[in-house]
Amino acid sequence: MTSTRPAPARGQWIGAEILPVARVAVDVPLAHLDRPFDYRVPSHLDADAQPGVRVRVRFAGRVLDGYLLERVAASDHGGRLGWIDKVVSPEPALSAEVAVLCRTVADRYAGVFADVVRLAVPPRHARVEKEVRDPAPDPAASVADPAGWSRYRHGTALLDALGGSRAAHAVWQALPGESWTARLAEAAAATAAAGRGALLVVPDQRDVDALHAALAERVGAGAVVALTAELGPAERYRRWLAVRRGQVRVVVGTRAAAFAPIARPGLLVVWDDGDDLHADPRAPYPHVRDVLMVRAHSAGAALVVAGFARTAEAQLLVESGWAREVVAPREVVRAAMPRIEALGEGDGALLARDPDARAARLPHVAFEAARAALAGGRPVLVQVPRSGYVPWLSCGQCRETARCRHCAGPLGLRRGADPDAAASPALPHCRWCGRPDPAFRCPACGSRRLRAGVVGAGRTAEELGRAFPGVTVRASGGGAAVLASVPSGPSLVVATPGAEPPADGGYGAALLLDGWAMLSRPDLRVAEETLRRWLAAAALVVPHTDGGRVVSTADASLPGVQALVRWDPAHHAAAELAARTEVGFPPAVRMAAVEGVAAAVAEVVEEVRAVLEVEELGPVGIEPPASDGIERERTLLRVPRARGRELAAALHGAQAARTARKAPDPVRVRLDPVAIE
Repeated sequence: MTSTRPAPARGQWIGAEILPVARVAVDVPLAHLDRPFDYRVPSHLDADAQPGVRVRVRFAGRVLDGYLLERVAASDHGGRLGWIDKVVSPEPALSAEVAVLCRTVADRYAGVFADVVRLAVPPRHARVEKEVRDPAPDPAASVADPAGWSRYRHGTALLDALGGSRAAHAVWQALPGESWTARLAEAAAATAAAGRGALLVVPDQRDVDALHAALAERVGAGAVVALTAELGPAERYRRWLAVRRGQVRVVVGTRAAAFAPIARPGLLVVWDDGDDLHADPRAPYPHVRDVLMVRAHSAGAALVVAGFARTAEAQLLVESGWAREVVAPREVVRAAMPRIEALGEGDGALLARDPDARAARLPHVAFEAARAALAGGRPVLVQVPRSGYVPWLSCGQCRETARCRHCAGPLGLRRGADPDAAASPALPHCRWCGRPDPAFRCPACGSRRLRAGVVGAGRTAEELGRAFPGVTVRASGGGAAVLASVPSGPSLVVATPGAEPPADGGYGAALLLDGWAMLSRPDLRVAEETLRRWLAAAALVVPHTDGGRVVSTADASLPGVQALVRWDPAHHAAAELAARTEVGFPPAVRMAAVEGVAAAVAEVVEEVRAVLEVEELGPVGIEPPASDGIERERTLLRVPRARGRELAAALHGAQAARTARKAPDPVRVRLDPVAIE
């Protein structure tokens, strides 16, 4: 408890007798001040000034917030130390384990400790801190049923490891139609029964609600808590405090929950790690998967990277031997999956002549699948990409993304240029290295024609309504509210990727439209991301033994479509990782995107080049410009993966040099960014 005695006048302060020096992480987001500072602990604050508490100190003439990291006997600083002015709260908000995690994450992403702590620790709510503490409930006694996990190779071994508090590392490939919430709840229950904490991170609120319900059923509602951005400040802090005080052992949440201060972490899970919601949009832009990997290593906890799909980063964990894959045998996969059909190489021309396709952009086989599902009393899922124009180019013949012959970056046009103009055609240029390419030739089909990549699906729901009169049409996402679920019975559900609601009893069919548009985006991860979206939708369909069908309008000869038809994301991830290794893309290398005004970017690149040998791509202009109208550039820097820490340290040093001299123009640094266009 905080002392009620009045503090003596500042001139009468005396230092604490034992461990009189406190090391404080001051809330200063400047790279050259990214280190702890020593302060004297006055005797009247001795009892409250414990590691982890929030404090206020004088720094550069201002009173700033900070966190007390540790107490020591003496300081290495040769000058006179200032005093800790105030202990804001005796509540130890920053645990030693989370403090180490924040420092490691900051170093990995060339960031600042203060920025990471701001992501990890929610703002204080004084009234909530004063609430009566409830006794910590024990998790409900629950014996994990191995039946669900026994369908996977190494599945029961994973449960045994969690029950024995062993630090297993696994990449779990969920079967189509799998109740992934039930399987993860069983894993968390086994961990909690062993006296360890479990932390499960999912992309969005809908996933949080589903997984929280499964966890509450397994371990008891009082032993699990959900941490999301949807909560108000008071409720979020109340739940976070319950975790910090050890009142709950199981936590489920979105991105920021990766830093939740669970006691004795035994299991860390990230579901669907390819979802871009797992990448924080604030500096230093950490990814949940990397945060949990670092945490699992330092805390000796188990890590499970799970999903219907598999990323190249997860495949690297398997191929490096750091993690073991938990997958089902092929015969089990074939029994669980729906029947999946795709257009053949010559079906594109047939599509144009198909009367059903002209009515609603669907080939006859898709209409047949939809009609059969509706006749069987089941809903039909129709997945459509988001509409709109994007500034990239694709082949005018085969629609393959147009890429630079030097660095394989996407080709684009300067603002205002028209790729279809007959007179004065625009000159395509690389959006990564900036090189022009006046003699483009598609490596896939040899065509020299270019076209703008367009994603258009604005009227799909209306077209389907006319094509299937009398059938209820529901929309989810793409401007409409995201549905939590849909009832059983015949209906059409038009959803954008990521907004597909589960159906009671499962969908009878899923129609995956405009695959060419999803695959022709100029994103480094376009094939991986498209397959992830397809698998997520197809996993909601009943097995083929119950009549479940999935129809994709993408070309069946494409590797991603083949992986969908075979339901083999592991093979696709291995091929994707091999391709990125060959051309030097993450995760085979560490890559940094340095963005800002031209002079500032050049300064940072020059500082890095002085201490580390790096490969440079660019600079290239960023389109469109920022709202202030100032033109900005981007340069990509890449090094072998083994030198990733050196790159992060060099970038941090370059930023520190700029902030120390108060350089006017900020520079944004992102390591291994999720999207590079």
